[in-house]
Amino acid sequence: MSRKAPAPVASAEVQAQAQALLGHEFAQAELLNEALTHRSAAGAKGVGSNERLEFIGDRVLGLIIAEWLIERFPNEQEGKLGPRLAALVSKPALAAVAEAHGLAEMISVAPGEARRGVSGQANVLADALEALIGALYLDAGLPAARDFVRRMMESVVGAQAAPPKDPKTALQEWALKRALALPAYTVVEQSGPSHAPSFVIRVAVGKNTAEARAGAKRAAEQEAARMLLGMLPP
Repeated sequence: MSRKAPAPVASAEVQAQAQALLGHEFAQAELLNEALTHRSAAGAKGVGSNERLEFIGDRVLGLIIAEWLIERFPNEQEGKLGPRLAALVSKPALAAVAEAHGLAEMISVAPGEARRGVSGQANVLADALEALIGALYLDAGLPAARDFVRRMMESVVGAQAAPPKDPKTALQEWALKRALALPAYTVVEQSGPSHAPSFVIRVAVGKNTAEARAGAKRAAEQEAARMLLGMLPP
């Protein structure tokens, strides 16, 4: 019977930094190590990487933020709450939070990837943050995960006064204000079975481009637009 390959063990210093950031001492240290392990530093086919914890952390984060928004905006309906949620759990937003708290220095990556600065890439940072949330949830439960998310994202949520615009609409308006051609969306990759497809979409405005992956074409377009907006000047 095949066994799950262990994640590389983070140094005692890195473990201490991560636990201080999370405000929790892990009973299952292997969860913390796995959350900090990028696919490049894991075993064959990514076994032992933080991808599984990122999967559950993404869901836990969405629940916590949705609960928080319901609490903060009791009179808003789904049409306004949805864009708020999408903006707060987007890769650029999470990457900014992760970067501000030094997460890049805690992620284990392969030596070659480290030289390329992979640990500082937005997708890698955002995924690692979600993986840490997933690990915290599995080790300590929802209240601990909720406390961490609210502490880390308090300023981001507090700064969101008005519901953000739909990313595709906002990107179109950005282009029109500068007399540029409208954003062009291209399917770079389509894979997976019909019941669980995966799309990679590239959006281009002038010479600026961004790519995103999602399980639906529209969702990938929205995420690509959101990522590009995060790269463009206001």
